[in-house]
Amino acid sequence: MTNSSSPLIVCFGEMLIDFVPDTSGVSLAESMGFIKAPGGAPANVACAITKIGGNSAFIGKVGDDEFGHMLVDILKKNGVKSEGVCFDDHARTALAFVTLKKNGEREFMFYRNPSADMLLKESELNMGLIKQAKIFHYGSISLISEPCRSAHMAAMKAAKGAGILLSYDPNVRLPLWPSAQAARDGINSIWHEADMIKVSDDEVAFLTQKDAANEDVVLSLWHDRLKLLIVTDGEKGCRYFTKNFKGRASGFSVNTVDTTGAGDSFVGALLFSISKDPSTFEDEGKLKEALTFANACGAICTTQKGAIPALPTLADAQALIAKGK
Repeated sequence: MTNSSSPLIVCFGEMLIDFVPDTSGVSLAESMGFIKAPGGAPANVACAITKIGGNSAFIGKVGDDEFGHMLVDILKKNGVKSEGVCFDDHARTALAFVTLKKNGEREFMFYRNPSADMLLKESELNMGLIKQAKIFHYGSISLISEPCRSAHMAAMKAAKGAGILLSYDPNVRLPLWPSAQAARDGINSIWHEADMIKVSDDEVAFLTQKDAANEDVVLSLWHDRLKLLIVTDGEKGCRYFTKNFKGRASGFSVNTVDTTGAGDSFVGALLFSISKDPSTFEDEGKLKEALTFANACGAICTTQKGAIPALPTLADAQALIAKGK
């Protein structure tokens, strides 16, 4: 499963329980029963990495409750290093009710007032673990409230100081922010720190309030420190932009059941490739190969319910790529 000789990728942020209706295509109100699934984008990414044979750790906080312990067990079962996870005695593990509408798209309702992940303090960070990383990956949900925001900033600063590559997937979840503008401001507040950023076409439209299909709009998100900007376009694949070249890597057509975790599967696969060969940023052939692999992983993840259970293995992805050729 995990390859501990592989470069370490540390994922920082939230891990929670998603409750997904046991019937597809119904609203939360209509659903009669729910399936409990582990979730939280950074934790999904950590599991995506180990599932394809990489080496990852997760840093975050859960409640000292049944769900929190269950989540840490899931990390361990998936071969993710969990020594950076803290338990909070006073707050519960976060919950999200996620419904898949008829078109496979999602609707979220969150329970965090506050949840344990929001209460991670800078003093609780496992700095030793962070400094062992080749890549430090994070989202934006950990920026919404204190003390987690300060812990996030301190972790990023430590990683940057140690010469570690910073990877950012903003993962916009509007219901969690006080307003749409607060979300844009929060997401942009650390934009210029990242070495690589992955956004979806919807997120480009949200952040710029312009047409994500327009290349000039996408390039307005570029900054000079960036090595790679990726825009995912769902089943159409993705667009990539580096200092020296840009292009598109086509996606794979699969029977989509649930898009949950597809972006995280994509990110995990891409980080896995880059951690093994950082020259991927400068070599368009290598980058296209890495993105084709990431697109295949993202596609496979949509073919069953839930994020972590649907994550593909290396063999799964290679089989889809071979089929697609």
